[in-house]
Amino acid sequence: LQVPCAQRQPLASSESRRFTNKHSKKALKASLTLGILLGMFFVAWLPFFVTNVAQAVCDCVPAGFFDVLTWLGYCNSTMNPIIYPLFMRDFKRAMGKFLPCCRRSAEPRPSAISLSMRNSNSGARAATSLKNVL
Repeated sequence: LQVPCAQRQPLASSESRRFTNKHSKKALKASLTLGILLGMFFVAWLPFFVTNVAQAVCDCVPAGFFDVLTWLGYCNSTMNPIIYPLFMRDFKRAMGKFLPCCRRSAEPRPSAISLSMRNSNSGARAATSLKNVL
């Protein structure tokens, strides 16, 4: 028995719609994250650069105001480690593996031996012999 092509097409189009919808959500989230990061960068550093140019041209910017704008830019650098985990799941997972404060209680802490075995090219044979030694 042959299945007519007309019955298979709605399935293919629904799959392509689902595929497109999934990628459009990811693209929207990536655009939102990038927009927030760039927006914060411009809000924090643009006054500093404008003031820096004005200082070079007219030498009319007070030193205290210039210092405040410099520290505003430094605060932007402080905000990046906060923004990335809020909007990026992969970044949050990676940080959770390495920082004890971010690890979930159900996740076991990797031992130094397991980390070194994972990074070495020695394979399973070395892992079993290492277990026998310990």
